[in-house]
Amino acid sequence: MRSLRSAPIPRIHAGGGRVSLISYGSTAVFSELASTYPLKLLAPRITRDRVAVLYLLTYGGGLVGGDEIQLTVNVDSRTVLVMLSQGSTKVFKVRSVKRLASVRPSPGSPVIDHQLTTKATMQNLSFTIAAGGTLLLLPDPVTCFRSASYNQTQTFQLSSQNASIVVLDWLTSGRMSIGEEWAFSRYYSVNEVWVEGKRVARDVMLLDEEQVESINKVPVRTINDRLAPYSCYATVILYGPLVESIILRLTASYSRISIFKTKVPGDILWSLSPMTSDSGAIVRVAGKETETVRRWLGQCLEGLQDVIGREVYQKAFQ
Repeated sequence: MRSLRSAPIPRIHAGGGRVSLISYGSTAVFSELASTYPLKLLAPRITRDRVAVLYLLTYGGGLVGGDEIQLTVNVDSRTVLVMLSQGSTKVFKVRSVKRLASVRPSPGSPVIDHQLTTKATMQNLSFTIAAGGTLLLLPDPVTCFRSASYNQTQTFQLSSQNASIVVLDWLTSGRMSIGEEWAFSRYYSVNEVWVEGKRVARDVMLLDEEQVESINKVPVRTINDRLAPYSCYATVILYGPLVESIILRLTASYSRISIFKTKVPGDILWSLSPMTSDSGAIVRVAGKETETVRRWLGQCLEGLQDVIGREVYQKAFQ
């Protein structure tokens, strides 16, 4: 008699996660949803056909130095995945001792004496979107505390020009209520979009305290000096047929903007850059207040309500 054994499930290391969303009739179903501490994934039930919602959370409400998040996400054709978070992603200061949650290194990683080494918080997210599939990555902003160091890489592999994505990547200046404004050590974020094996966009943001000595007695400028008076910066990546109308509307609005010198900076600034492909665009926003940026984004992307429904959309921009 033949022994029936299921295929072994690949092991997930600390901070890792795997997500697969497939179409089952008119319903979007998670065929795989797994994560390990400190990453936590929650998928509430919704009634919208072919739409699924996934919350990315962390135990303790934030990430500390040494935390490494590794998440892979697969979105099947004819499905829409909306990824949200509950509140801002808090990044605490770097630590000299690695957390127990990250003791086991990933395969192939070098052995490091973490008692003597400080490590930045790292987050690597990899997405694969099938033809006709849609990913809406709409988390709350990242908030880095004083002396925090954060590295993030997000890669989006679209198997066809018929796939669509909306990626919101934004950060705040910190805990302004206690006087922390742009007081972190380092923030590094990379977003890459690949379509049919060709890279169509790469957006990088690096904010790092200058450690070099001043030249010609010119004072070294801090991150706060360079970014004031704005306290929130956002990047929105749009690609695919599902967001074509949103891109056209933003392009028309941007073409009507008049450039002139003002004595006082405006509450919000924004720009739009087309991708090498005609099917995408990158929007960059700076605002004096986080809620001002949130409201602006909510108005500009309101066309997504027709896809995911008003209730889900409000969860992203309420």
